[in-house]
Amino acid sequence: MEYSIALRGVSKFFGNRQVLKDISLDVSVGKITGFVGPDGSGKTTLMRVISGLERPDSGAGRCYSFDVFREAEQIRQISSDMSQNISLSDNLTVKENLLFLAKARNVPYAQRRIDCLTDTLDLTHLSDECVLHLTKALKLRVSLAASLLHSPAILMLDEPTAGIATGARREFWERLERLAAGKMTILVSTHYSDEAERCHHLVRMNNGRLLTSGSAQEVVHSLGLATFAIRGPDLLKLKYQFSDLLEVEQTVIFRHTLYVTGRCCDSLLSNIRMLPLRYKVEQVSSVLAASVTAGQMSS
Repeated sequence: MEYSIALRGVSKFFGNRQVLKDISLDVSVGKITGFVGPDGSGKTTLMRVISGLERPDSGAGRCYSFDVFREAEQIRQISSDMSQNISLSDNLTVKENLLFLAKARNVPYAQRRIDCLTDTLDLTHLSDECVLHLTKALKLRVSLAASLLHSPAILMLDEPTAGIATGARREFWERLERLAAGKMTILVSTHYSDEAERCHHLVRMNNGRLLTSGSAQEVVHSLGLATFAIRGPDLLKLKYQFSDLLEVEQTVIFRHTLYVTGRCCDSLLSNIRMLPLRYKVEQVSSVLAASVTAGQMSS
């Protein structure tokens, strides 16, 4: 298997706080690697180390043929950080924004490259539209075009679809999958379980440590847990009731839903089935079980 990224024992400090702790990770070429875990777990910092935007303090690593310690500038030239580096001007049209950013990055044959991207990403009919008038989903697509102007080998996206409607998120991920099929390495953090399931490779982190790495199925199998989503009244009271069960690992209220994660034993299932009809219950994505258990969601 061809690896685009290989890290061994990488650590990173911000002052006296260690944000990455002895991380070893291999990422394959042309794969979407998803990062899940709570805020502050080190996901973004790790992606920035890989992309040459942060220098680690110890360990070893390579990104394609470049050393993450000594050749960060070269890594930045072949990578793109969509979440941090792409700033669209609301007062310019789509075409004007892309042309400005292409010239800022010294993209050769800029107009030809822009025409190709707007056609590929179905933006041609919006070229003369002012960005101010675009929906959030369309602005996301323009930002994607901008991040691809210099044909990067690595694309980094930090929760790119937060607040985007489900249909638009699905369409955006279909575009990411086509990019990965073209041998682009994609690093993405997400809070959505359906997106995590679409990743070829999943990295679960907490408190600066890499807890589990592998396919979504492998990550979930390592936990042996199930998660139930419960919607209805008095969720806080219900949360405390389930918290008292020995087989329950964690209870979290997130976006008007109570998530109960635990071993799928008779006692837990019995309590779930005994809930009054006013509660809507469903067993949700197994990837969400991994995310919730890592503390990804907060009340």
